[in-house]
Amino acid sequence: MISAYRLNAGLGQLALDPALQAAAEREASRMAAADRPASADAVKQRLASKGIRSADANLSAGYRTLAEAFSGWRDSVQHDQVLKSRVATRMGIAAAHAPASKYKVYWALLVAP
Repeated sequence: MISAYRLNAGLGQLALDPALQAAAEREASRMAAADRPASADAVKQRLASKGIRSADANLSAGYRTLAEAFSGWRDSVQHDQVLKSRVATRMGIAAAHAPASKYKVYWALLVAP
């Protein structure tokens, strides 16, 4: 879905990166445990401390499906810029479910050159 969107915008596909995937899973789980979305700046700092520099993030909560999360990101100017990053070549994406939480589902999309 994300790669098709990027191709339609004249951009290259993003390759799934194991390090970014693991980081996205950690961030989604962290948000679910805290029962609130994280700050993209805080996530970028954590990534930089792990050696993943120049990364960007789309973080969200409450979307039940990837299609809903993608639609929300696409419709937000700031989140759409992450989806359409010209320097990004790789990504990690994850959802964490917390049925007893306010938002139920937490999403993390991380992109990097």
